[in-house]
Amino acid sequence: MEREHNLVPEDVLWKRFLYRIIYRSDTRLGKLFDIVLLSLIFASTAIIMTESIPKLGKQYHYTFLILEWIISILFTIEYWMRIAVVKNKKNYIFSFFGIIDFLALTPFYLSFFFPVTKYFLIFRMLRMLRIFRIFNLLDFMNDGYLIVRALKNSSRKIYIFLLFLIIFSVIVGSMMFMVEGGRPGFETIPQSIYWAVVTVTTVGYGDVSPITPLGKFFAVILMLAGYSIIAVPTGIVTAEMRNKRQNLEKVCERCGNEDIDDDARYCKQCGKKLA
Repeated sequence: MEREHNLVPEDVLWKRFLYRIIYRSDTRLGKLFDIVLLSLIFASTAIIMTESIPKLGKQYHYTFLILEWIISILFTIEYWMRIAVVKNKKNYIFSFFGIIDFLALTPFYLSFFFPVTKYFLIFRMLRMLRIFRIFNLLDFMNDGYLIVRALKNSSRKIYIFLLFLIIFSVIVGSMMFMVEGGRPGFETIPQSIYWAVVTVTTVGYGDVSPITPLGKFFAVILMLAGYSIIAVPTGIVTAEMRNKRQNLEKVCERCGNEDIDDDARYCKQCGKKLA
């Protein structure tokens, strides 16, 4: 009786087996599964891009349609298998990769009602991020998280900068509207603001340009200012990344905690005094 009680149910064994294949890449089957998955993602992306070419889209329409159906059905089965084999299904569904997996499926089913949404299947390329896990490149993934954290922590400064940039562009655009006197490209204030944004970001499409001497003078000032303006958000994010990198280098000797604030004197986990 005791031996029967210790037996693992067969469905649990299958779930463990599938979990190891789907979520782990330390076995031959797991690595093969991931490589096949990445190949299907690449194939689906190539189909969407090729289908957007009018000549090829018409010539191979039914071929592309059948292939997309097969790939999308396989992705749907894979998505539900991922949910079925995990204990905490909510954690996977609302995780970063879980949301990406869901977004990779929805455009296919939405295309039944809104055909143009099928091109949103290009979001499947985001699933290629799993390549870091497959080929043991998690250090690169950690660097990616460092960039994301730096952007998040510097978001308030960037928002203030963008607000200043909007105000600046509106003022300059309105001034150019008055200076150019409604000439082509500056017939309205919104059109003049468009020119100001294109100029201050150093894009310079060239579709609109001032004609009057005073307008050209304002354009020169704006072009020169654009170089310094563009450098501001770059400097903000770079400084935040440097601070984050320095914080990651601080580690508590007792418990190994790496989440240490800049002005911390004691470890928040074990209370040890920091050097």
